[in-house]
Amino acid sequence: MTEERNKFTVVGVSERKLDGRALVTGAPVFAGDVTPPGAVHIALLTSPVAHARIRSIDTSAAEAHPGVVCVLTHTNTPEMRYTTAGQGHPEPSPYDTRMFDTKVRFVGDRVAAVAAETLQAARDAAARITVDFEELPPVLSIDAALAPGAPVIHDEGDSLDVFDAAHNIVSVVAARSGDVAAGLAESAVTVETTIETQYAQHAPLEPHVVVTHLDPNGRLVIVSSTQVPFHVRRIVARLLELPIHRVRVIKPRLGGGFGVKQEVLIEDVAAMVTLRTGRPARFEYTREQEFVSARTRHPMRIKVRLGAKADGTLHAIDMQAISNTGAYGAHGLTVLSNTGSKTLPLYNKAPHVSFDGRVVYTTLPVAGAYRGYGGTQGSFALETAMDDLADKLGLDPVVLRQRNHIRIGETSPIFEELGEGRKGAPQIITSCALGECLLQGAERFNWIARRARHPGNGPIRRGVGMSVHMQGSGIALIDMAAATIRMNDDGSFHLLTGSTDLGTGSDTVMAQIAAEVLGVGMDSMLVTAADTDLTPFDKGAYASSTTYVSGRAVELAARKVREQILAVAAVMLDTTPDGLAIVGGQIEGPHRVVSLAEIGRRSYYGPDPAQIAASASFVPEASPPPFMAAFAEVEVDVETGLIRVTDFLAAVDCGTVVNPLMTEGQVEGAIANGIGYALTEEMQFTLRGRVKNPDLARYKIPGAADLPPITVILVDSYEPTGPMGAKSVAEIGINGPLPAIANAVHHAAGIRLTRPPFSPEKVWRELRKSAVASQQSSAGKAT
Repeated sequence: MTEERNKFTVVGVSERKLDGRALVTGAPVFAGDVTPPGAVHIALLTSPVAHARIRSIDTSAAEAHPGVVCVLTHTNTPEMRYTTAGQGHPEPSPYDTRMFDTKVRFVGDRVAAVAAETLQAARDAAARITVDFEELPPVLSIDAALAPGAPVIHDEGDSLDVFDAAHNIVSVVAARSGDVAAGLAESAVTVETTIETQYAQHAPLEPHVVVTHLDPNGRLVIVSSTQVPFHVRRIVARLLELPIHRVRVIKPRLGGGFGVKQEVLIEDVAAMVTLRTGRPARFEYTREQEFVSARTRHPMRIKVRLGAKADGTLHAIDMQAISNTGAYGAHGLTVLSNTGSKTLPLYNKAPHVSFDGRVVYTTLPVAGAYRGYGGTQGSFALETAMDDLADKLGLDPVVLRQRNHIRIGETSPIFEELGEGRKGAPQIITSCALGECLLQGAERFNWIARRARHPGNGPIRRGVGMSVHMQGSGIALIDMAAATIRMNDDGSFHLLTGSTDLGTGSDTVMAQIAAEVLGVGMDSMLVTAADTDLTPFDKGAYASSTTYVSGRAVELAARKVREQILAVAAVMLDTTPDGLAIVGGQIEGPHRVVSLAEIGRRSYYGPDPAQIAASASFVPEASPPPFMAAFAEVEVDVETGLIRVTDFLAAVDCGTVVNPLMTEGQVEGAIANGIGYALTEEMQFTLRGRVKNPDLARYKIPGAADLPPITVILVDSYEPTGPMGAKSVAEIGINGPLPAIANAVHHAAGIRLTRPPFSPEKVWRELRKSAVASQQSSAGKAT
């Protein structure tokens, strides 16, 4: 495999992003950059209360307001239930949502939408709508939702696939192998930890925005900042009772997603306005709506129990999780499933493993897909428990992980037991360089020396921590991607892919894969992506699937095109295709050379002309995990509680690295995201369920000056089922900072932090508790 990769000329090169020039020059490439002439603007009226029935709604003043052309409420929109989650059909998420409902379930829930000639007119008119609410008790925590006699949040009776609405339980998940109770009892050493994670916001630079219009044939066209154009088409068509072929969805450039744009949150409203008025419509979330009405990361409470033999070999792992999905259940089941499925197989040496989880409704903002997708929360619980186990065993944390992690040729029963809200798929690990990640990472980080260093006696204590992680590459046996490649008459190629570039550079990666197979440079590739009329189907950008799933479809299509090219070349060179190859845009025969341009012209205009083109689809049979070892150094001010991360290193196995610079950027960005999640980022709520910090001034996202030096090591690996040996990379980096930082703080200051973000106040309180406990222990020994 390495020999083959040594011959690569495009894959493995840090090619520039295809859209880079347009982005840096400010070209109008985003969904909201161009508003069609005659477009109406949409403003949303949202609920000011966390839980209420709508007794009545009076829109007459809004309808009479100058410039208003349309008002939507529950009285004049479809009553059908659906899920906003952009997932493969049939979705595993519950159908518990209406376009506009007679009940509101969080502050920020939809009440009405107004379309007017100007945005200001729409906002003014929305403010004139009178709503009579019958307020109901808010339910603002997991414990409140599960308490006996708790208010029932979804009492409508017509929702589908809700496990126990009467007790606010959306879904339950269970998976087990062996007998955990017996395994823990048999273990020489056991540890237990419970963590609780917070509400966090994606905060993409570009908020949700959509522009809709009717084409000359009366078809609905949706230009949206979405991660899932084909799922948007299906969901909107069903809601509006349109045939799918009457809806076209176009995804232009995207200003970030991180999972929040894997839902249908605004497209349905704009589409309805266009159908009602016959006019183009524009709808863009404000920054406050992006915080409150979009989606968040699932807060979770997770308990982990570990049992090990005296030599440190894991014998039992028990994980119990409760997830707060907020007011609606989209992604709740699948995120919770991933909490176990993207963590527990990592330590497959334990014969006794169990996972039990519940997803509960509350009257808080809706949680959804967020980079890491449950693996982030699960990793925090498992990896801090692993460090506690290492302490109890007297083992170095790196050694404990080396002793227990999964390896090539091995499997875990959890792969089959726990899928994305349903049964998973059996899987043998076909690539794993985690051992090398640990070795290279520890050496480069100078782990042994730093770990042995005394934390210090002054106010600043220094410590190091580490963690290991796995993620996935798409969803096995479920998600499909397709690609088409056409040869032009000048020898260049047009790649059509439904894959969705979120700003990650995936269009460039797809072009690199095709160019490598076709033996050409990037200047010979044209890419059209994410247009449901023009491009083949693709499930969209989620589950770390684009490079592995979409890229494999591109590779297969390119191989078919290459076969056709070589067949034509063989005729032109009076030879057989065997032994022919495309090198530098040419094919060399026994007596002469032909160029791709010559072959292109012949295929269009020569004897027996035929278009050189091919399509291919790919459905993965497995979801090969990328792996990562993360290392962090921190300074803890024991007088103020302030944590400063001074160094961070990630050693990553993502298979063949298609574009090194963009890959490093993905890992660095994910780490920065994870550091914010660990130290500063948290949505805060009033006692009535209102978000207290719905803007970028009060919700602290780390800037460049807040981040430590970040080192990324891309460890050599080859995934035989992936395109050119590649697998995913975009999500795994976010899983490392939270446990690695928590473990480093424990090493530095002796306190175990379990509730992020680790604000100075929380750290200071834990330090004081630790000091008091230490004093009491000393006093007890003295007596």
